Amino acid sequence: MTTLDGYGILVTGGGTGIGKACAAALAADGASVTICGRTESRLVDAAAQIDGDVGYVVADVTDEEQVQMALATARDRGDGLAGVVANAGGGGGIMPLHLQETEEFLRVLHLNVLSTFLCVKHAVPMMVARGGGSFVGMSSIAGHVTHLDFGAYPVAKAGIEQLMRNAADEFGRSNLRFNAIRPGFIATEIMEGVPRDSAVYESYIVNTPLGDVGQPEDVGSLARFLVGPESRWITGQCIDVDGGHSLRRGPDFSSFISGALGDAVMGGQLPTT
Repeated sequence: MTTLDGYGILVTGGGTGIGKACAAALAADGASVTICGRTESRLVDAAAQIDGDVGYVVADVTDEEQVQMALATARDRGDGLAGVVANAGGGGGIMPLHLQETEEFLRVLHLNVLSTFLCVKHAVPMMVARGGGSFVGMSSIAGHVTHLDFGAYPVAKAGIEQLMRNAADEFGRSNLRFNAIRPGFIATEIMEGVPRDSAVYESYIVNTPLGDVGQPEDVGSLARFLVGPESRWITGQCIDVDGGHSLRRGPDFSSFISGALGDAVMGGQLPTT
């Protein structure tokens, strides 16, 4: 594996979980990594805990001017902008589609799809100026395997995947590569909210051939590979990191929902008052 010396890399959502693991994997191989997020204290802690050249910038990735600023910071810390890991994103309320709030649906789309688009829009000229680069979008198993009651989240992740494919086709002539990673159940702070003795947790494990949950470092290793020159002939791809979960079916959160709103809502009825 060759080093990433001189690579200026931006990792969005880099203060915790998968983003932090991606930043660590890149920095360990010599990249000059800039992590961004909305909470400065998390970024400070993450930058201090990661070995290597890691800086941070506070930015809201749904704000275009702040995205431009974060990318420029990453570019200037390295020998130009060589790559982006657009990891920032997240889900919303777990409930059937007919009960989803429109405002919340749009918020999730903006947090995932709009933020990734803004990173693409402003990273492309910077990577072209450097002579090439690699962009990694963070999708999910939910982007191509149904996840009942997840609202806008599966839609958003599918959107990221198609954005990566189209960008790969548009900008291949400029030696820019675009790929997506599809994590499955990864042991992050968010997933700690799923009780280990619950039917929901069991629905993840029973549908995962390797019979366990992944670690953030599993995703970080793939991000490092996709950013680096070893993957020079890989573009427009969506790669699963899920222990085989995508071979079966998505998780079942129905016990959470029916317990609170009644089983009838699972078939499209409105909850009784």
